[in-house]
Amino acid sequence: MSAATVTAPRSVSSVSLTKSPPTVTDPALVRRAVKAAALGNAMEWFDFGVYSYIAVTLGKVFFPSGNPTAQLLSTFGAFAAAFLVRPLGGMVFGPLGDRIGRQKVLAVTMIMMAVGTFAIGLIPSYATIGVGAPILLLAARLVQGFSTGGEYAGASTFIAEYAPDKRRGFLGSWLEFGTLAGYIGGAGLVTLMTALLSSHDLTSWGWRIPFLIAGPMGIIGLYLRMRLEETPAFAAEVEKAESCRPKVPLREMVAGQWKALLLCMGLVLVFNVTDYMLLSYMPSYLTSELKYDETHGLLVVLAVMALMMIVQPFAGALTDRVGRRPVIAAGCVGFLFLSIPALLLIRQGSLLAVGLGMAALGLLLVCFTAAMPAALPALFPTRVRYGSLSIGFNVSVSLFGGTTPLVVTALIGATGNMMMPAYYMMAASLIGGAAVWFMAESAGRPLPGSAPAVES
Repeated sequence: MSAATVTAPRSVSSVSLTKSPPTVTDPALVRRAVKAAALGNAMEWFDFGVYSYIAVTLGKVFFPSGNPTAQLLSTFGAFAAAFLVRPLGGMVFGPLGDRIGRQKVLAVTMIMMAVGTFAIGLIPSYATIGVGAPILLLAARLVQGFSTGGEYAGASTFIAEYAPDKRRGFLGSWLEFGTLAGYIGGAGLVTLMTALLSSHDLTSWGWRIPFLIAGPMGIIGLYLRMRLEETPAFAAEVEKAESCRPKVPLREMVAGQWKALLLCMGLVLVFNVTDYMLLSYMPSYLTSELKYDETHGLLVVLAVMALMMIVQPFAGALTDRVGRRPVIAAGCVGFLFLSIPALLLIRQGSLLAVGLGMAALGLLLVCFTAAMPAALPALFPTRVRYGSLSIGFNVSVSLFGGTTPLVVTALIGATGNMMMPAYYMMAASLIGGAAVWFMAESAGRPLPGSAPAVES
């Protein structure tokens, strides 16, 4: 007998879900699925975290210039470039995941992420090969961006389709727990290297270490993902087709789901603008704009992420009890009214004030990290879930999330207004609030197009 006992009807209708026999999931198999998906997310954000926290050093290695702001802009430009190809990755991997299966595509994205990250650690510096160095860095970032186009949507879909309806919020929250773990791993390693290595050693060879770690991490993650079975929801779709899933036109994934796509993009906008602002941009903001001690700034961010990790599973369970909409709405309202006070605290400069301001933003961000992994997959039916979510998620991340550090740095440079991060988060919260207003509650309910899911 397989690890999961799946009772799936031959015809699953979103109109008559209550009449469909339930899908019975094995808790042990669900835990394995959550671990495999979360580890992949942790690896992705380990890289992004390291890239953000060591951005000043990377600027010196790949973009020599007498102007520190120009170096930082160039580094974040390469950071943002990866997000430009994410929609392309989503358009390739998303529909593929709806056709051949979630598990197979997630294994491919894991390999590509590991290769792209590992390659960065091998690139010679600008001083060694000249302009070839930033070109190779950009190429590696594009490989990473293309692969991550299928990562988050696939991982969240994978967990959502395995999870029982009544525990989808709690189990989904572990995906972002992996994100925070990756950030903490990256931040902790950068902090340790900054403290132990001289500036010369960090610039000459120390910066390579975090990127080279991606190789072993990728092998472990691939092993875990290859051991998983396909999700019950996708297996039921294949059973209906009596073979492999028929190809779904890209037009159907977009035009046929345009309302859900708009909601998805609005939710992802507020989620990722605030996420990248706090976890990717703020370390550089503290160092380059406020002249804060680099090591202390990283330690503050590390502590905030540890606090978020502690709260994350409890917040995920809360979304199962009170719903996704109230939790996401609370985050939007919080960022609208508390962004300015929090940034004023951070700008005050003392360790206590910076810690309090960052902690306030971190706890508000948990409202999104805990609810989104369960809320976003529930916007789309099983037949197009991976593809439509990949497209909506990555278009929004590319336009608004990944560009946040670059745009905010440029806005501060153009206006001289150091409060731009707060204004940017407030604008994002208004858009996210509008999306929450129009979205339907999904807590405790079957995914659209799938049978009810219960735990054995």
